[in-house]
Amino acid sequence: MNILVCDDDKEILDAITIYLSNEGYKVYKVSNGIEALEIVEENEIHLIIMDIMMPQMDGLRATMKLREKNNIPVIMLSAKSEDTDKIMGLNMGADDYVTKPFNHLELIARVKSQMRRYTTLGSLETKSNVYKTGGLVIDDESKIVTIDGEEVKLTPVQYKILKLLTANAGRVFSIHEIYERVWQETAFNPENTVAVHIRKIREKIEINSKEPKYLKVVWGIGYKVEKF
Repeated sequence: MNILVCDDDKEILDAITIYLSNEGYKVYKVSNGIEALEIVEENEIHLIIMDIMMPQMDGLRATMKLREKNNIPVIMLSAKSEDTDKIMGLNMGADDYVTKPFNHLELIARVKSQMRRYTTLGSLETKSNVYKTGGLVIDDESKIVTIDGEEVKLTPVQYKILKLLTANAGRVFSIHEIYERVWQETAFNPENTVAVHIRKIREKIEINSKEPKYLKVVWGIGYKVEKF
C-alpha cells in the first residue's frame, strides 16, 4: 500500500515516514499541496496524510482539489486543536483528523482504520468491478444494477452512463464528456441525446425522478451521481 505524506516540517515528515515504513507501507514525501496533487496524478496512492498549514498550497485547498477527482482517504494534520479547524478540514473532504503533537501509535491506528475502510468500502472496490454510492450498487462483472437491493433493468447505453457517473461519484461530467466517453466518438450537439438517456435512467433508479437522490444536474455544467 502506498501512502503520501505532505508536511512542510521536515522533522515531522521524516518521522512519519519512518513510522509508516516500519509498518510495511511505501511512502511518498512532499512539502506542499501542489506537489501532493502531482504525486497523486502520477502514482497509485491509497491514503494521504496532509498537513493544513503549508506554503504555496495549503492542505485544505489541496484536499478540496483532490476531491474533484477521487476519494482517496485523507488524514489531516494540524498544530491547531480548535473544533472549527477540524470541522473545516472535514467539510473540505478529509476523512480523519490528528492534532500535533501526536502519538505515533495513534496515527498508525488511524491509518490502518482508514485503509480497512478504503479497501472494503471505498475506491479500491472499483478494481473488483463493484461501484457503490448509498443504496446504488453496480456489479460490472455481472452487469447488474441494484437500488436498495432491488435490481434495475437498464439499456446498454443507460448502463454505461450510470457506470461512468457512479464510478466517479461526486464528480461533475459535462454533457460533451459523457457523450464522448460513452459513445466513443466526437460530440456534435449531444445535449438532447444525453438528456433523454439521463431522464430514462432517473425514471428507473429514482423514487421521484423530479427530485432525484442520486443522479443530479449541475446547471450550466453537466451531471453527477451524488456521493454518499
